[in-house]
Amino acid sequence: MSSPERYIHRVGMATRYSEAAVFQGIVYLAGMVPERGDTDIAGQTADVLAQVEQRLIECGSHKSRILRAQIYLADIADIGAMNAVWDAWVVPGAAPPRATVQAALADPAWRIEIVVTAAVA
Repeated sequence: MSSPERYIHRVGMATRYSEAAVFQGIVYLAGMVPERGDTDIAGQTADVLAQVEQRLIECGSHKSRILRAQIYLADIADIGAMNAVWDAWVVPGAAPPRATVQAALADPAWRIEIVVTAAVA
């Protein structure tokens, strides 16, 4: 019998984590955080969503195939500005189930982190 590892495709592997893993037609993204911490919540949200979209494409998926999104905000008061960017980005008619919570993020400059699970296209 073959090892299950053989069927898991990992993208962007580092010592501690992978940017993504694909298993049985499902893409699991790591938490995506802003590349720059010196922008406001709208800028950080746009940055993270661009990263999500790029990782999904690299894994053979698309933002219209998102099955679930988990959004972590350093301050829940940012939800309105974050939602404005999210609403402009999400594919009409394909808004995924989503949870948004306030959480302490690893870097105090980060305002947002997003975790996505998607189907392969």
